[in-house]
Amino acid sequence: MTGRANRRRGEIEAVLDGERRILCLTLGALAELETAFAIDSLNELAARFSRGAIGAHDIIRIVGAGLRGGGNLYSDEDVAAMTAEGGIQGFARIVAELLSVTFAPPGSENGSREAGGTSVAAAGDATRNPPPPHPGNG
Repeated sequence: MTGRANRRRGEIEAVLDGERRILCLTLGALAELETAFAIDSLNELAARFSRGAIGAHDIIRIVGAGLRGGGNLYSDEDVAAMTAEGGIQGFARIVAELLSVTFAPPGSENGSREAGGTSVAAAGDATRNPPPPHPGNG
């Protein structure tokens, strides 16, 4: 799916395999992540991500859920074979931005900024502003 992301709806844009895609952690995508990580609540999910230790499998699951939430039909296996602008750091930026726009309070800079720039969440409340992930630490 292509187009312009609406950050107010929790959407971001990312270039994967050379194509601009829309990603969004919809309620269904968040439920998918709760199941994948064996977590019972959104607060626990946000707290898990806020620790910053996110591994490659986590990145695949988060990006996959975001792609599916954005209307793109890709399996986690498809995502594992994709490339991102900037390599693994590019994937980490995608995850950080996706988590930031999803868990930021309404009206905050991270939650309402127009698409086009990369937003990396600052350290803060685990349920609202998870810090960027650190690939390879999880």
